[in-house]
Amino acid sequence: METGVVVDAGGRAAVAGAIASVAGLIDELAGVLASPTAAPAGPMRVPDADADPMREFSEACLEGLGVLARVEATTAAVKVRLVAAYAEAAAGMVAPPASAYEASAQEMSLVAEVACVLTIGERAASALLGEAHALTTSLPAALDALQTGSIAWQHARIMVEETTGLTPAAASALEAHFFGKDAPNPANNAAPGELVPARFRRKVRTWRERHHPESLEKRHAKSMTDRRMEYAPDRDGMAWISLYLPGETACAIWNKTTALARGLQGPHESRNLTQLRADIAAGLLLGSANQDIGEVPSPRVELLLTLPVFSLLGLTDEPGEVDGLGPVPPSVARRLVADGASSFYRVLVDPRNGAPLEIGRKSYRLPEALKRWLRLRDGTCTFPGCSNQSLDNDVDHLTAWQHGGTTGISNLGQACPKHHRLKHRWAWTPTAATKNEPPGWISPTGRYYPAEHPDREPPLIPPGCLPMSVSPLEQAILTSLAA
Repeated sequence: METGVVVDAGGRAAVAGAIASVAGLIDELAGVLASPTAAPAGPMRVPDADADPMREFSEACLEGLGVLARVEATTAAVKVRLVAAYAEAAAGMVAPPASAYEASAQEMSLVAEVACVLTIGERAASALLGEAHALTTSLPAALDALQTGSIAWQHARIMVEETTGLTPAAASALEAHFFGKDAPNPANNAAPGELVPARFRRKVRTWRERHHPESLEKRHAKSMTDRRMEYAPDRDGMAWISLYLPGETACAIWNKTTALARGLQGPHESRNLTQLRADIAAGLLLGSANQDIGEVPSPRVELLLTLPVFSLLGLTDEPGEVDGLGPVPPSVARRLVADGASSFYRVLVDPRNGAPLEIGRKSYRLPEALKRWLRLRDGTCTFPGCSNQSLDNDVDHLTAWQHGGTTGISNLGQACPKHHRLKHRWAWTPTAATKNEPPGWISPTGRYYPAEHPDREPPLIPPGCLPMSVSPLEQAILTSLAA
């Protein structure tokens, strides 16, 4: 990653100036709320001769919200400058990469460190690093406006997104049009910070399309390489599937599902058009001729489903959990077991806290049993912030075999392919694990990030299913008998 930020006295002064702006606004906010009657009249505030304490307080709250919006913008500017300065400093502390392989590992480690410090995902951290680089090198006027609180962070991100792919000259021209006081063709009417982000994006995108130095044909060909499918679990046992496709392809898919959905509408159809579109798309993707969501076949692929035995038997209504999705209703879990499961593994859990105690196996193939145990213990990739599901992860020796490591549960951990490579390319080191606890990680800067433990709860046991006096181990054994 290349940056143009120089970490010297000037760079430190820029960060210090941004922090001073935050401090000044915090003092202003405190003054507004501490002395409502002394708050300056804003552009929308009309002085009232009849003093009303409640009215004064409500006006102070509105004044405070306005100041707080500027605080948030200035804080975002501080974050941008700190992130950009850290990226430059980190690059200066190591030798220049000797190969593309080493450069990739160095950037992965940089992104991971920022993600762990801010407790955000690596995709968000990578985006933040890119935004900080663009604002500090290509969009100084937009960054200055952010630091003064003239625009919000959303406006600054729009500038970064809409100038991506532009030549430096074109990006400067776009920025000057909206933020330059002496631009030959400045924007008219409202200032950027006076527009809601969606309207500001429309204005920026319109100007960009009219003045883009490259034809739409060429840009479309480049964007074609970014097509992809994305999956995001949601609440209540639901999830999102989205496709990023050429516009004409996406439009054709939408029109076809809409036409099929309208053909199914009638007096005896209870689903609305939106629901029908979703059911039809699911049926087509899973190869089902029936467009009823209840009759779409369960996936005949490997799923890791955890379901309490009493819920499986219908004695309780505890939800199941699908690896990579999260909680699902017990009826859905039972249907997956009945229609889609190709094998079962008995799991003995501690009824006091739901932690796995023992996993049964039908053969003596120890590696497969350990893999299943790791899926239960770790849940996902153990790297901080990574949510890559178990079925896509590698089984990694925390201490390498050639360095005396054993193939035991306390020396194993799940790592997705990306973070498995990062461990071997850069100085990210997993800590020790135990039978029931996944490993934590130590970054190249020496920071420790603890393991994220799966949230387990003891299973519900219906009244009358167990004797009045049994030990915890006996309860655990009885809980697993039906598996």
